[in-house]
Amino acid sequence: MKFSDALKVLPQYILPHHALSKLMSRFTHSENKALKDFMIKWVIKQYGVNMDEAKIKNLNAFNNFNAFFTRELKPRARPLAQEAKAVISPADGAVSQAGKIDVRNLFQAKGKSFTLFELLGGNTERAELFAGGSFATIYLSPKDYHRLHMPLTGTLKEMVHIPGRLFSVNAATTRSVPRLFARNERVAAIFDTEAGPMALVLVGAIFVSSIETVWHGVVTPPSHSFIQTWNYGDKTPVVLKQGDEMGRFNMGSTIIVLFAKDKIDWESRVQAGQLVKLNEIIGKAI
Repeated sequence: MKFSDALKVLPQYILPHHALSKLMSRFTHSENKALKDFMIKWVIKQYGVNMDEAKIKNLNAFNNFNAFFTRELKPRARPLAQEAKAVISPADGAVSQAGKIDVRNLFQAKGKSFTLFELLGGNTERAELFAGGSFATIYLSPKDYHRLHMPLTGTLKEMVHIPGRLFSVNAATTRSVPRLFARNERVAAIFDTEAGPMALVLVGAIFVSSIETVWHGVVTPPSHSFIQTWNYGDKTPVVLKQGDEMGRFNMGSTIIVLFAKDKIDWESRVQAGQLVKLNEIIGKAI
């Protein structure tokens, strides 16, 4: 661990993650005009948010900071790729890591990995769907669009809420905290697609006040000490088309995309540090 990383990361082990995130939620949902205006303007200036892409540009139209943070994009701001068998990016962000799943292990950073089994809630059958498959981890920074969309058309089969810590998911923490993405609270959605099973894992982080999906609404909070599972049958199927919104982070975090073995190939440029945009091609179904 680099000394500079240690200074940033070690205090996180003793911080009350969920209490701080609950407090942040109060601030981000406050309708106090002076407070929300200050927060919005500070983030725009600090992170270089491009409001020209936003459907609503008038800052007074946002009732609170969270409404600004989860703002919609204007139509055609992210054109949907039209190529056959294209796998598109589910978010704006930066690729943290991407590649093949080493049997049942996912690469996190140099010297660090975590298992499918623990990432997907300790369920062997669920983990085996993606053994030897492909993964991409995408980090959303504060400047990014924070709604998440479908890489492929899919039918929802299962959703799992897995409780955990809320370490930061920035680069320094990813390099330093072992099994980071399998320790943080997360929501995993499993879909059937033309490329076989696909999992979208929404990973929480410090100050991420909630994770929600379009079919369920807010999944967390509240947080529980036990894993919750929802199964979706054929009687009332949840089908989302490629490019459809599937969920959002209320404050930012990371999404991990999983595919089964020999089902997709990532584009060569999809590697650590590469910036990606929603709806652009990041892979092809085989």
